[in-house]
Amino acid sequence: MSHLTDEEIRDVMPHLQRFALWLTRNPHSAEDLVQSCLFKALTHSAQRKPEHSLRAWLFSILYRQFIDGERRGKRYRAILAFFTGEERSGPSVESMAIADDTLALFATLPTDYRAILLLVSVEELSYKEAAMALNIPLGTVMSRLSRARKLLHEKLEGQAAPLPLRRLK
Repeated sequence: MSHLTDEEIRDVMPHLQRFALWLTRNPHSAEDLVQSCLFKALTHSAQRKPEHSLRAWLFSILYRQFIDGERRGKRYRAILAFFTGEERSGPSVESMAIADDTLALFATLPTDYRAILLLVSVEELSYKEAAMALNIPLGTVMSRLSRARKLLHEKLEGQAAPLPLRRLK
């Protein structure tokens, strides 16, 4: 069982920061990444084998966390692109607001509808793959997908309706 010491952390910290900055290209994101790496390392230090290099172990944790974050970001951007129809890397403020509203409406859909929409429309699984993933018949995938899209469209249309004008005195 190997525990990290303050001195070991201080020695490797500049290297982690440099690596994180190189990966993220953003000082704030790099700082967050290093902090999350150290948190994970401290909470899982017993898993480190003493014969393995501390730096290599920490770099491995940092890199895996970076990759996991990139995957989460990619999924979020895919959801955002699906709802806004934008493929650009930098959506406008207006489209971000629309996407936030749409994601909020999406969250109100029943779980089985959200799951099928995400698997087919965002994760790009085939109907057959989605049926296998959810352990449901292929026909159920198609009918749920149709109902989910219709319900989401109705919610979006209902939200977009203009508010009635009121006369103020």
